[in-house]
Amino acid sequence: MWPARLAVTLTAHGSRDPRAARATEALTRAVALRHPEWEVRASYLDHAGPRPRAVLADFAVAGHRRAVLVPLLLTSAYHGRVDVPGEITAARAGHPGLAVEQADVLGPVDGHVPDLLLDGLVSRLGAADCDALVLAAAGTRSPGARATVDQAAAALSSRLALPCRVAYASAAPPLSGDVVRDLRADGYGRIGLISYFLAPGLLWDSTVASARSAGVRMVAEPLTDAPAVAELVSVRVREAAARPVAAFAAVAS
Repeated sequence: MWPARLAVTLTAHGSRDPRAARATEALTRAVALRHPEWEVRASYLDHAGPRPRAVLADFAVAGHRRAVLVPLLLTSAYHGRVDVPGEITAARAGHPGLAVEQADVLGPVDGHVPDLLLDGLVSRLGAADCDALVLAAAGTRSPGARATVDQAAAALSSRLALPCRVAYASAAPPLSGDVVRDLRADGYGRIGLISYFLAPGLLWDSTVASARSAGVRMVAEPLTDAPAVAELVSVRVREAAARPVAAFAAVAS
């Protein structure tokens, strides 16, 4: 007999900045509170611990036969396409009786921007009186991943009926300060920075400092454990758990 509870690990990139791990743990607690029927644990690809393969191994040792790994990522770039599958492969090699499903990232997938993601971004903006927005992301060299950030900005612009331009903290231009200056040159004066980040850290600090140096009016906090984000994680888990898994069926029989 194996545990009836679904095993879930929320996998963040990890950071040397302790605020990032605290944010991940807060989101993990929020999801666990919503779903006491699941066993939910945090894991990290780098810097912090434990690693996903270690958490998945713990699940297997505890008797779980199926687990879902949710990448706490807003784009499907290198970490989502290489690092996360590598962790799952390692876990499967050590524990072939454990079927592991990788959930979709929390950002846009196949051109669809989750309403819950927009809800989370808007909730962090609050009642700020802005006439233009900058959606500031960490940055990626992947054109496909950057296209999904553009999709999120377009959806946010449509939701709020405000211009919304993308900026990056690293890997690709433009910087948030440059976008703020461009918006000011176009006549906008009440510019808000929307943080397309799941947790604070050094890159977030950098993009905030850049925007403030250019005169941004308000800065929204990262998404962290916003209720809409916790619900979006729940949706991703349910979607992944609903997929048929031949290995799971074989073991369960």
